[in-house]
Amino acid sequence: MKKLIPALFGAGAFMVLAGAVLFITKWPPAPYIYTIGAGFVALAQINTPYKGTNKNIKRLRRQQIFGALILIMTGAFMFTTHGNEWIAGLSIAAVLELYTAFRIPQEEEKEKKKTNRQTT
Repeated sequence: MKKLIPALFGAGAFMVLAGAVLFITKWPPAPYIYTIGAGFVALAQINTPYKGTNKNIKRLRRQQIFGALILIMTGAFMFTTHGNEWIAGLSIAAVLELYTAFRIPQEEEKEKKKTNRQTT
């Protein structure tokens, strides 16, 4: 299971990128590729829970999962709207995912240093 989740995330991220790029070319299967990839990303993020007690990391994990759900919602926009409204959803999700991708490791490092100081 530990190897499956990163593989699922990697495949999903590639499919999201490919689906978004191919959607611009108006290729009909592009929204399907994007939405399946967004589902993979969301599954990978939901199945990597945080078991600690740090409130900041819990908040960041909720933001990360919310960003993944916005990715899926963006796939729905690709099917239902005929303009470029899906780009707004993708942009919001990208900002949330990027922010949490940098902040979660920082908070985990702070927590690790704090526990090392307390045990020494």
